[in-house]
Amino acid sequence: MDTADLGLPVDVPSTALFTDRYELTMLQAALRAGTADRRSVFEVFTRRLPEGRRYGVVAGTGRVLDAVENFRFEGGVLDFLAQQRIVDEPTLEWLAGFRFRGDIWGYPEGEVYFPGSPIMRVEGSFAEAVLLETVILSILNHDSAVAAAASRMSVAAGGRPLIEMGARRTHELAAVAAARAAYVGGFATTSDLAAGFRYNIPTVGTSAHAFTLLHDSERDAFVAQVDSLGSDTTLLVDTFNVAEAVRTAVEIAGTELGAVRIDSGDLLLLAHRVRQQLDDLGAKGTKIVVTSDLDEYAIASLAAAPVDAYGVGTRLVTGSGHPTCSMVYKLVARAESAAPDAPLVPVAKKSMGAKTSIGGRKWAARRLDAEGVAEAEVVGSGPVPEALAGRELLVELVRGGEIVAREPLDAARDRHAAARAGLPLSATQLSQGEPVLPTEYVGA
Repeated sequence: MDTADLGLPVDVPSTALFTDRYELTMLQAALRAGTADRRSVFEVFTRRLPEGRRYGVVAGTGRVLDAVENFRFEGGVLDFLAQQRIVDEPTLEWLAGFRFRGDIWGYPEGEVYFPGSPIMRVEGSFAEAVLLETVILSILNHDSAVAAAASRMSVAAGGRPLIEMGARRTHELAAVAAARAAYVGGFATTSDLAAGFRYNIPTVGTSAHAFTLLHDSERDAFVAQVDSLGSDTTLLVDTFNVAEAVRTAVEIAGTELGAVRIDSGDLLLLAHRVRQQLDDLGAKGTKIVVTSDLDEYAIASLAAAPVDAYGVGTRLVTGSGHPTCSMVYKLVARAESAAPDAPLVPVAKKSMGAKTSIGGRKWAARRLDAEGVAEAEVVGSGPVPEALAGRELLVELVRGGEIVAREPLDAARDRHAAARAGLPLSATQLSQGEPVLPTEYVGA
């Protein structure tokens, strides 16, 4: 059974108000002007990656599809818009029958992207496409930021499992989305049960310091936990004295103790000491899990330590210092009139600063070198060059308003691992640097 089909309180019956007011005022004005039905093309892209990042990670695509499908103006929503005098009566009537009936193409979830990559392309009438701007950006900006941080942490972990445990550090609904994005980026499990239920992500968790402090002694707490969960459980050993706790843990659970968790102190030093102590006690198979305000740099610093898994919270769910990807949603082409066969004309904002954009309906492809390693992100309008045929990155997501590209979350996770592996080796460096691939424009 797909647990996503069961639903949760985190699901909402309509996503229509996950938008900004000006989307609706533009709609009203366009309806009155007779331009609302002009065929239009909007694209999602970012002008730059967060400082120092070598690549971005597309995440949230599946959530975007859910949001588009549920974007409808029902009775209570329409009543609110009327009572607040946000739009006029003709616009309310138009909204009452709204369903997105256009097309959406985009980079598949888990793919990497670079400055200028047309991450998502939304095509339809101006009226229906403009309404989706805010909800699409809010999902992609948040989820892609978390997935990028997760990807960097996954690289730093060098194959050791990562546990997402940031639910208490963010909004309760954002926590579910963050756990999903972290899984796409390479995390193995989550502590958040809502995420496990909604997206079928494996969940883990045993006890906190409060459980130890509840009991009359640390020994009593360990006995209670082992009696309940078995010797394969993970015991938290830094409430009082780590060495004493490790000794007590092995005495109670035996050498089959599953793991110990260290949540404070000098993790590098403690990991080495605890590993030696466990080995001396005969618990050579007992794993060491470390937590405590980790990020990709802290994880990398523990690469030589005998650590078996990392638990990450705050830094992960806040994008490790970059909580947004600064993606934008821009009109890049529109028809000359509302006639069905009216030709599209490129349009673009011109700016004195760094906010210029390139008009035209675009494609993207990744050029590989002779060794099969990516060497450039090629973006263009018009025909795709023969040399890049078969390397196009955008896939069809929505056709005529119908979702055509739903997939298991594991598919996005596997895709990301493959996409990252296809980048130059310098992509995995944590030091400051420019995007690992240049973006080249063709015919634009």
